[in-house]
Amino acid sequence: MKFAGLLLALLLPAQALRAAPDYSPDGLLRAHLWRDLSSRPAGRRPRVGVVLSAGSTRGTAHVGVLQVLDQAGFPVDSVAGTSMGAVIGSLYAAGRPVKRIWEIMAGLNFGLGTNFNSFRLIQLMLADKLLSSENTEKLIRGEIGGLRFDQMPIPFACVAMDIYTGESVLFREGDVATAVRASMNLPGVFEPVAYRQRYLVDGGVVDYIPIDAARMQGAQWVLASITESDYRSARPQTVLEMFEQVIDIRGALLSREQRKLAQFVIAPQVGDIGVTETARAPEAMSKGVIAAYKALRPAMENLLLFSLESMARDWVSAPSEARP
Repeated sequence: MKFAGLLLALLLPAQALRAAPDYSPDGLLRAHLWRDLSSRPAGRRPRVGVVLSAGSTRGTAHVGVLQVLDQAGFPVDSVAGTSMGAVIGSLYAAGRPVKRIWEIMAGLNFGLGTNFNSFRLIQLMLADKLLSSENTEKLIRGEIGGLRFDQMPIPFACVAMDIYTGESVLFREGDVATAVRASMNLPGVFEPVAYRQRYLVDGGVVDYIPIDAARMQGAQWVLASITESDYRSARPQTVLEMFEQVIDIRGALLSREQRKLAQFVIAPQVGDIGVTETARAPEAMSKGVIAAYKALRPAMENLLLFSLESMARDWVSAPSEARP
């Protein structure tokens, strides 16, 4: 595999790719290899899985990340998400344009509203019945109809948690809108979603970055978009913010280990955005764009390096006239 070794030697010393076109021999080679890789069907290159973390309003940054990947023609063979990542991931995997997803998230309101204060949460704690998360299901169903998992243009999976057993529940079949509602179902605020003798709440409590779900979908190279809270500097002012802080800390502890399982991570700087600050969703999405643009070419190079051996085998076995 001397050919593969030569290509690897050319790629490794390359500097972080710049925004301007690189017309050096090394840059032209990388561009040629990327065109070859991105045009291949999944069976002739590693399967690429995109994983979108939980993160409430912060998670809207995933839209910006997807916009950059989409514009760059980055191959996406499967999508997995938790909580807000499940909402955005389901829309993307169903084929909704990123522009449309941006519009939806810019008008974000899942029933909390910006005036969801401590008094309102205390009322909920003393009430016999919690809020319903049906708005989430209506949103998804209004965009993708009654699509089932096996009908999604891009394979999709999402995660919820059984409130009684603490088990992670992976959705890969059935009705997508119901599954996403369960995954984006803040415990203690929204009533659990009843599903097959289980009562389900937000999956971010047990699987903040569902990389295992992506692996089960066959992903060999995983790009994770992670929107963690900057909980160390946060100063919760309301009961809801304190409640969310607990979930954020739990999510951060989970993500420390989970992020190591991804081949590449994009982490938009949205840690200061709170759960009820839905008016800041456009800001979060813009920060997602910025983070993804900065990471795009390193991500491409990472995927190229990961794919190089299989590409070289393909070239060696191909007829000479079909080689690049």
